[in-house]
Formats: sequence, structure tokens, C-alpha cells
Amino acid sequence: MTTLESYVCGEWKAGVEDPRPLENPATGERLAEVRSGGIDFAAVVAHARDHGGPALRAMTFAERGAILRELSSVLHEKRDELIALSTSNGGNTRGDAKFDIDGATGTLAFYGGLGEKLGSARFLPDGDGAKLSRAARFFGQHILVPRSGVAVHINAFNFPTWGMGEKMACALLAGVPVIEKAGTPSAILAHRMAQLVVDSGLLPEGTFQFVAGGVGDLLDHLGPQDCLAFTGSSGTGAKLKANANLIDRNVRVNIEADSLNAAVLAPDVDNDNEVYNLFLANVVYDMRQKAGQKCTAVRRILVPEHKVAEVRAELVERLTAVKVGDPADESVQMGPVASAAQLADVRAGIDRLAAAGEVCCGGSQAVAESGYFVAPTLVYVSDATSDVVHADEVFGPVATLMPYSGDAEALVDHVNRGGGSLVASVYSNDKDWSEQVLLGLAPWHGRVWLASDKVAEQTLAPGMVLPQMIHGGPGRAGGGEELGALRGLSFYMQRTALQGDRGFLSRRFGNESE
Repeated sequence: MTTLESYVCGEWKAGVEDPRPLENPATGERLAEVRSGGIDFAAVVAHARDHGGPALRAMTFAERGAILRELSSVLHEKRDELIALSTSNGGNTRGDAKFDIDGATGTLAFYGGLGEKLGSARFLPDGDGAKLSRAARFFGQHILVPRSGVAVHINAFNFPTWGMGEKMACALLAGVPVIEKAGTPSAILAHRMAQLVVDSGLLPEGTFQFVAGGVGDLLDHLGPQDCLAFTGSSGTGAKLKANANLIDRNVRVNIEADSLNAAVLAPDVDNDNEVYNLFLANVVYDMRQKAGQKCTAVRRILVPEHKVAEVRAELVERLTAVKVGDPADESVQMGPVASAAQLADVRAGIDRLAAAGEVCCGGSQAVAESGYFVAPTLVYVSDATSDVVHADEVFGPVATLMPYSGDAEALVDHVNRGGGSLVASVYSNDKDWSEQVLLGLAPWHGRVWLASDKVAEQTLAPGMVLPQMIHGGPGRAGGGEELGALRGLSFYMQRTALQGDRGFLSRRFGNESE
């Protein structure tokens, strides 16, 4: 049995504790194992600080960006191999596997291009400077400089390549070395990505380290110049944020957690509107893609009362037509969830929702004798204020359908009961209604996505995370932000206000050329 090793302190090292099996979720076949323990995490952190950090900070943004672009090419060259691993260990169809892998290579390439644009600089001016006294000479200028610590990334199982790729792209371009911890159920794919990164020789030693298995006491060795970025459940995120050392030393923490994302159909939309068909197609696609194991997947569907029966029938017809099975079969549209534990969680979540409403299709019953399959499940709940609908994310191909009056203010109240989400999607041609809804949703969402007939043929699906825009959300969603072009670098950099002679500061550190 293959044991996945961690890459730490310049060498590959296996753990020493009891193994945790990694399986093919479509068959239950044991593929490999990971073992935690046996790693000196104090040495791992010191290796990154002492070797990786200085090497990265000595480079310009353009030099770091060039490495990211080359890493993107390295991964793209092995695309078919990575897709096969994603199918066998992650239960992904070929389309879902490409979504993850191409997301990683595309994000690395994007930040590589951003580094090229930033050129020979090693810090960033942050806005324009300001006169600080009556005399024009005394001046202030904010700048962003790389922190002198390390970035620890604890990644989720659902996007083993994209999740790791987007976090490391921002940190490395900012000039901060990374320690990447893979989500265990899909760690085979993440491990192979780490091998490709290490074998490429593109990154100076100490700038990239990889952990397969648990993180042990890693967080206890972080300090005020270090960062932790986590993607996963809100429960685990809360435990990480409560780590005594992180609190005592004010370690920066970015959390992306649960998200009860909503899809909203506006009262003005009729069947003959292009945006109506887009709404139906996007909801079904978001529910089945990655077997619903996507942080931006639709969990709550809100439809005007007069349209509920029709929308319900349309969604049931489309969802029951989704072919579920072994993702190695090219005709299959949706594979299994990632693990036996994940299947148990999803089935229990369906039962909780069903107690508050009616199962329209799918349900918690077994779909196959082997493997971790669940059918696309739609639950109708007649009361849009029901607490259970807004209290728990079921991380699988599951969504609730709810009616609302059509009133914009009432709709905003229903959606915001989710307590903070990554994205809400709104389908409307009514500009006044849309403006009211978008402004009402904005405080509780990291992203609000609006579709109308004008963009129906051009828009990307609301579940698509783009490196140009922030990814994160308030409240339940974790309160963090990732990506957003240059915004993604700021988490890994220190904003400092410089004060002094205008001629010196504005030319050396500001937006004026010398």
C-alpha cells in the first residue's frame, strides 16, 4: 500500500502514526494511505522563514510571476494524468476534474501575468500619498511590503488542485513561502500536484512545503508575521481561530467556511425570458457539479409564489434526468460524494431538511450497493422563514425550494437569514427591483451575481470563482477574502504608513516616477 509522504525541510517524509485510508469513492477500493505524526513542525516553519522567505523577498514581482506562469505550464502538461487521479480518488467526472485542475492552472497563470505587470518592484504603493501639514513638504504614503513569516494553507478536499493553486499563487507572488496541507479524502491528487511543483525545481528551497496528514502542533509555532488560510467547515474553522497561540500572537487568519448560497428568481421573469432558462440550467448545474461539493453551490432556491409549482416541476424533471454513477463512465453526469463520512453527513442533512418540508426528488436512501452515491435532491419547504433551511449547509447535491411574495425587502430578509454567504445569484430584468435587492444582499455576501436577458448568453455561472474578483464572505462564510487580483496579495503583506519628505517618499515609494 502506497503511503503519501510530506515534503518538508527539503525532503519527502512519511508519517508514523496509524494509517488513514484513501479510497475510490465510486467503488470503495482502497488506493493509498496517509499517516500523521513524525514531523518536526518547528523545523518546518523555521525552514520556510530562514530559507524560503529571504529567497522570495529578494525577487521582484516579475520574477515571482514568471515562476507562477511556468508552474501553470508544468501542471497543464500533466493535465490528463491529474484528471485520471481526480476521477479515481475524488469521484469526479472528467468535466468536474477539468474544472478543478484548469482552475488551478488558470489562477496560477493569472497571478503570473499580474506579476509581470508589476515589474521590477518589491513592494506596492497603496493609493496616493497625502499632505500631512500646512506645508506641502511633510507627506504620507502607504505601502504594502511582504511579511517576513510563512503562510500555512489548510485546504479542502473538494478542490485539491484549485484550492492549493489559488492560495499559493497569492502568497508566493506577495513574497511569502507556503506550507500546504491537503484535504485528506482527495490527498492523492494534491500529493501529485506537490510532486510536480517540487520536481520542477522552479521554486527556491523553503518556499514550498507540503503536508499529507494532520498538522500536529504546526499552529503552535506560528508568530505575528505568519498567516493561516483555511477552507472547510465552520466548526473546524472556529476551532482553528480559537487556537491559543494564534490569539496570543495575533496571527492573521483567513477563513472560508459554510455558505448557504441562494438562487433568486425575480417576479418580473416570464417563461419566454432568456434569463428564466438560464436560471433553471444554472441551478441544476450547480447542484450536480462536483456532486454538490462546492462552496459556491446553490443551497436555497427562492421563487415567487405564483411560479413555484412550475419551477418545481421543471427542476424535478431535469434533476431526475441526471445520470449518477461511476465517473469513469463518460456518459455519467454526476459521481459520488468524496467519502463514507461525507455520504453519512449528506444523508443526515437531507433527513433534517425533509422534516421541515417535502422531498420532491432524490432523498437520503441508498443509490447503489457500493460507493458513496446520493441522488440530486430537491426539498420543498413552504415557509421561507423556517430555521432549519437557513441553519445548516448540506454539502452535497441538495437544495431547498421556497416561495416568497415577490417583494424585494421580504426577499432580502429571507436570503440574509443564511447568516453570511459566498454568493447569491439573482435573475431579473427589473432594474429598480434588482438595485434594491443587490444593495440589500451586499452586506451579507462576498459576491452578488446578477443575470438579465442582456447578459444571458455571455455570463459565466455564479458558482465560478474568478481570480479577478474576491472569493469569501461574511459571517457563516468565514469573514475572509481571497483572490480579487491585487487584493489577494494584501493578506500576505503589511500595510505601513511612511511619513516624511514628499520629494523622497513620493518618488521612491509612491506613484510618482523619480
